[in-house]
Formats: sequence, structure tokens, C-alpha cells
Amino acid sequence: MSTTTPRGALTLTVTLLTASVALYMALVAFGNITDFGTNQEFVRHVLAMDTTFKDDDLMWRAITNEGVQDAAYVAIIAWETAAALVLVYGTWLWIRRDHARARRFSTYGLLMTMLLFGAGFMAIGGEWFAMWQSEDWNGLDAALRVFVFSGVVLLVNHLPLAHTGGRETH
Repeated sequence: MSTTTPRGALTLTVTLLTASVALYMALVAFGNITDFGTNQEFVRHVLAMDTTFKDDDLMWRAITNEGVQDAAYVAIIAWETAAALVLVYGTWLWIRRDHARARRFSTYGLLMTMLLFGAGFMAIGGEWFAMWQSEDWNGLDAALRVFVFSGVVLLVNHLPLAHTGGRETH
């Protein structure tokens, strides 16, 4: 269908937005792989809680073992890479106009992204490891931006493409 129709415009929109999140996640993963040490330090400081208020009621949560810290960082990179690949595949399916599968895979990739930045960085990093207390190693604003961006794309991803007789058509 032509991109001048409402359905075509929405398909183009969701394709480009999904591609944008895919590109972002691919660049994040690529950066973390090729410049491993920069964000390795970030993860180590957050998990060690060494720049927080040092409240004894919270410090028992700190993870200071560098092997465990590095394993967590590698898991983050693996998750970022997987999310990027799922989103690239979702984008490819949107381009091919396989709307049902595109929506499904885009949803998976967007949820993976939102879980990483929402549950992982905002909840676990921000609250459990008190990242919000750190002036130097606080990634909550960046995590929120990615979470909201991915959430908006997820909402657009689930807009009905077209309606005929109250039923969505693909």
C-alpha cells in the first residue's frame, strides 16, 4: 500500500521508529564492546556503591567482587546486543510488510530495551544500588530517556493499522 494512505504512513512511522531504537541499541552495544572499560567502570562503581551516602542500612547490598561486577556488565552487553538484533529483525519485517510478525518482534525488542533501562538501570541500579545518590555515577536521566523513547515506540507499534468492520487488517 502507498505510504500516502493512513495505513502506509503508520507503517512507515513504526518502521522508522523501530529502526531508530534498533540503531540506538546497536550503537550502545557496539560502544560497550569496543570501549569496554568506560562503562565497565560505571557498572563497577554502581554495584560497589562506593560513591553513595555510605548508609550502613544500604551498604550491605554492595557488590565489590570485580568478577561478579564484570559478569553483570557482560550480561548487560549481551542483553543490549540481543535487543538490537531483535529490533533489527522487527524493522526488516516492517519493511517486508509482514505486519503481524513485525509487530510481535518489535514488541519483544522494545520490551527487552524497556526492561533493561527500566528494571535494570532505574529500579535495580537506581534504587537497589542507590545510584540516585551518586553525583559521579548516576545514569538515571539517560535510562529514563531511553525507557520513555522505547515506550512511545511500543505504543505506536500497537496502534491499529487499519479497521474494517471493527477488525484490524494486516
